[in-house]
Amino acid sequence: MDIFSVEQKERLRREEVAVRLRHLADMLSRHNDIEFERGGMRFVVHVPDEVQLKVELDVESDERELEIELTW
Repeated sequence: MDIFSVEQKERLRREEVAVRLRHLADMLSRHNDIEFERGGMRFVVHVPDEVQLKVELDVESDERELEIELTW
């Protein structure tokens, strides 16, 4: 059971997604924490030096999905 979970889905332009991924990558490479805001609240999550990375690509006849998952 999750102690805490936040999920958000949005429809964005490809370029905006790239900006957000770069921002996340910058936080991971420069800090020990990632920060984000949802619903007027600020969240800070500590990220250790080593994490598990999972990249999954699903291709169906009418839809594609790329999932990037970090766990620790």
